[in-house]
Amino acid sequence: MQRLWKKPIHWFSCLLLGALAPQLVAAAGLLTPADGSLPALEIREHHVNVVIDDGYAITEVDQTFYNPNDRALEAVYSFPVPEKASVGEFTYWIDGNAVTGEVLPKQQARTLYEQEKAQGRRTALTEQDEYRSFDSRVYPVQPNDTVRIRLVYIQPVHAELGIGRYVYPLEEGGVDEERMAFFTYQEHVQEAFSFNLSMRSSYPIDQFLLPAHPQAQVQQQSGQEWKAAFANTAGSAVVTNEEGQAQPAPPTSGSAFTLDKDIVVYWRHQQGLPGAVDMVTYRPEGSDRGTFMLTLTPGDDLGTASQGRDWTFVLDMSGSMAGKYHSLAEGVRKGLGKLPPTDRFRIVLFNDQAQDLTSGFVPVTDSNVNRYLQQLESLQPSGGTNLFAGLKSAYEQLDADRPSAVILVTDGVANVGVTAKKAFLKLLEQHDIRLFTFVMGNSANRPLLDGMARVSNGFAMAISNSDDISGRLVQAADKLRHESYRDIDVRISGVKVRDLTPQRIGSLYRGQQLIVFGHYWGDGAAKLTIDGKVSEREVHYTSDLKFPATDTRNPELERLWAYATIEDIQNKMDYLGHDADSEDAIVDLAVEHGLVTPYTSLVVVEEQVFEQQGIKRNNKARVDRERAARQNREAAPIQDHRQDSAQPAFNGSRAYPRSSGGSAGPILMLLLLLVIFFRKKRG
Repeated sequence: MQRLWKKPIHWFSCLLLGALAPQLVAAAGLLTPADGSLPALEIREHHVNVVIDDGYAITEVDQTFYNPNDRALEAVYSFPVPEKASVGEFTYWIDGNAVTGEVLPKQQARTLYEQEKAQGRRTALTEQDEYRSFDSRVYPVQPNDTVRIRLVYIQPVHAELGIGRYVYPLEEGGVDEERMAFFTYQEHVQEAFSFNLSMRSSYPIDQFLLPAHPQAQVQQQSGQEWKAAFANTAGSAVVTNEEGQAQPAPPTSGSAFTLDKDIVVYWRHQQGLPGAVDMVTYRPEGSDRGTFMLTLTPGDDLGTASQGRDWTFVLDMSGSMAGKYHSLAEGVRKGLGKLPPTDRFRIVLFNDQAQDLTSGFVPVTDSNVNRYLQQLESLQPSGGTNLFAGLKSAYEQLDADRPSAVILVTDGVANVGVTAKKAFLKLLEQHDIRLFTFVMGNSANRPLLDGMARVSNGFAMAISNSDDISGRLVQAADKLRHESYRDIDVRISGVKVRDLTPQRIGSLYRGQQLIVFGHYWGDGAAKLTIDGKVSEREVHYTSDLKFPATDTRNPELERLWAYATIEDIQNKMDYLGHDADSEDAIVDLAVEHGLVTPYTSLVVVEEQVFEQQGIKRNNKARVDRERAARQNREAAPIQDHRQDSAQPAFNGSRAYPRSSGGSAGPILMLLLLLVIFFRKKRG
């Protein structure tokens, strides 16, 4: 199979061989007390079906658990929270019938679940453990019997530099030490595992890749439709060939499948596509209000930054680094050796406290690199993770006359010293310096790291062990070496629109897309205006929009809008402090739109119990409506959502990856080596 990028960077080859070796990491799976107080259950089947269409992905996970023991047990399945995902369907099969859960305030849902469990009645619950995991409980799993559940979540999908990415997260990040101490994970699927993905794009796609799963069978149905599938037993996964005939995907093996490796899917849009304005809408018949998702893909008109720069690298050296520091030092040495002489560097390390290894910025010379790398090699990692101290030190002694950036590499959470998100945000607000964060693994504190990147107008990039690391870092380096849009303002006139989210739009980097959700009233023609700045010059773009009076194709947009709005409310609380009104607003939105959040959960009980408890079946009605719409979309032609075809809003074609030569190459080398080191650290 061809690689995603046709011009690979040749010096990556040897490095990637080591980076892509199997790693020992915690995984998604059934939780069992580590002290042996309860016997283990088994995952009998695990089937994943993904549909990516109209700018968002719908992931359906269907599982069967088996109890080989002589007493009834509770099954507890945990998996990492997917990025920007909203769980909206949780279904439990009772007497062969699928019963869909309803969203309630978290404590109310837990109380109802425990009451039903105490009565010996069948019940199930899905909760969110902050940013770490979704936990699904099912009771009872009878002796020598099975139970079946289905979980469905939705998330927006966008492209960067013409490259799209989807992740089905399975690797647990290993940062929740308390859980790791008390539970073991049963991550083996004993009988049947399958993964099926269907991609339908309104723009042509010329390559499709699963870098960590080369056994996957990839089929191109047309220039805009692709399918990928693999399984551990023949016939478990089905793809469709170019003639439309169903055929089984090749099995990975006849043995158990282990849920310990993320499934990452890439696709690349055809070269030369124009910058564009796309809009997907939903408005049921008879409703005066509709929902829209606006996607802006600018043209490639951002200049290259060529001035000498200052780089501060903030590196985690907590106790989990023990025995691995030589690899880190060697990676930093090779990376710094490639920096141009006009740049300066600084290295800040942190564990329980921060240490400025270089005592400020130093020029890139052989003597400086050798001097500080010898010091780095002499250190012994230990202690916890005082992230605040590391960042505070990084933002000291900055030179206002030189372009500067701070690069943070961590796979953990702040657990020593200052840990409140509000304090981190205030620290970054005091400095007009961008923070670029590389988030390793699935259980890092993404809300904190994303919030810091947003406040500083930087970016946070998630990196999975299953990623095509070279490609991800090509994207990162490209952002670092180009100008960016800032102070972006989006306005729509001609049709009444409200409830736009995100309310605050940060920087937009080369190749990034901007996604805006909102509500509209009325219908017909409207005008989109986009204002912003690049460096000190102002930019201005316009486009025509058309809002329909009725559009029933994409009911999932209501959930996506609600999730994005909840994110906005949560961001405000993180900065201004928690208050009852904001928490109530999140609960109201989540209950109305059927979303699992840290404040709400999905609970399943028998149908008569829903009736006895006076719980309306609103989420069941929403799930039925969405499922019917998905079936209709699958049978319908791919829809073109572009709004500015007649009069393009942007000049030229959209941005694509460029050669890593020049100033990006050294940074790319350094970041790659750091990523490889952190992947080895996780072993």
